[in-house]
Amino acid sequence: MNQQKRTEIFKRLQAQNPHPTTELVYSSIFELLISVILSAQATDVSVNKATAKLFPIANTPEAIYKLGEEKLKSYIKTIGLYNAKAKNIIKTCQLLIEHFNSEVPHDRASLESLPGVGRKTANVIMNTAFGEPTIAVDTHIFRVSNRTKLAPGKTEREVEDKLVKVVPKEFAQDAHHWLILHGRYTCTARKPKCTSCIINDVCEWPEKNKFS
Repeated sequence: MNQQKRTEIFKRLQAQNPHPTTELVYSSIFELLISVILSAQATDVSVNKATAKLFPIANTPEAIYKLGEEKLKSYIKTIGLYNAKAKNIIKTCQLLIEHFNSEVPHDRASLESLPGVGRKTANVIMNTAFGEPTIAVDTHIFRVSNRTKLAPGKTEREVEDKLVKVVPKEFAQDAHHWLILHGRYTCTARKPKCTSCIINDVCEWPEKNKFS
């Protein structure tokens, strides 16, 4: 795919949704961090349902740490991998209190030092909370990037590195959310909505006409 097509893709995504953002519901950077940790292999809808009950009770590192692992589990047990996530969240809260003055750190190395926070989660926090032009490649972005030929790659990291190189600078801040939303609602895994897709004519997927 040439750069002219890539620019056109983002121009159209921007025109359709000028101010994209996460579908996770949060009111502080700490709440966003907890929501993103919970969202691994889970839907944003399921996370929002759980945090709607959790955050009114505990929405600071101190409050969640005070809840303890078992009590935390009672709020998040509807989410996949909740045992491991509860353990990681309690440890993360402890580290935030002891080493980061109960603030979510801004830099990648510090974020990735927190249990339950890998590169993808760090990228989400850096982008959504701190306005960095990072791209967290989840299954949706991986699919869209490979399918359209926007930034094909065999691994999530390969796709991320390629996107960072080819996404025009003026779209870098919001590219992450546009691609996730496009993959979630239009370029879906099983039955992509190619006929109503706003980038259909610039998409280079050979099979797109099968879904017209």
